[in-house]
Amino acid sequence: MSTHREGRRFSRDLPSRRGWVYHAFGADALQTLTYKGVVYPWHCDQMGHMNVMWYTGKFDEATWNLLAELGLGRSYMEERNCGMVAVQQNTSYKKELVAGDLIEIRSAVLEVREKVIRFQHEMRNTQTGEVAALTELTGVHLDRKTRRSCPLPDNARAAAAARI
Repeated sequence: MSTHREGRRFSRDLPSRRGWVYHAFGADALQTLTYKGVVYPWHCDQMGHMNVMWYTGKFDEATWNLLAELGLGRSYMEERNCGMVAVQQNTSYKKELVAGDLIEIRSAVLEVREKVIRFQHEMRNTQTGEVAALTELTGVHLDRKTRRSCPLPDNARAAAAARI
């Protein structure tokens, strides 16, 4: 559900412990294009629309692009033996996508802490402009050897903070 307040678009999409969480996701949020693609026929289920597993996969691809832009890409992970793990993901489906629809995902960082980045992806049908789905993820920086959380590098934390 979208509402307008003071000329800004807000998505009222994900419940929190204290009620609904409103995310500014429009002109006020620094969004990054993190994915462009198409819905193929094999992405669709018996209902004729894209199956939820493909939404998750496309959001995952967007996540890797966002992390790379923050300095947490493959080379960083291999050199430092660190990575990111998702500890929470909440998805809200807004409009169906069908075979042939062109889509794009834009991403915004919502919060950054010592070991945590929380961000949101917005998937849109590029032909209609409609929001098809939103997902919010919480990622934790992980030492791959010890399998324990560890602080984000300063440059990644600064890059994420600059996008809020």
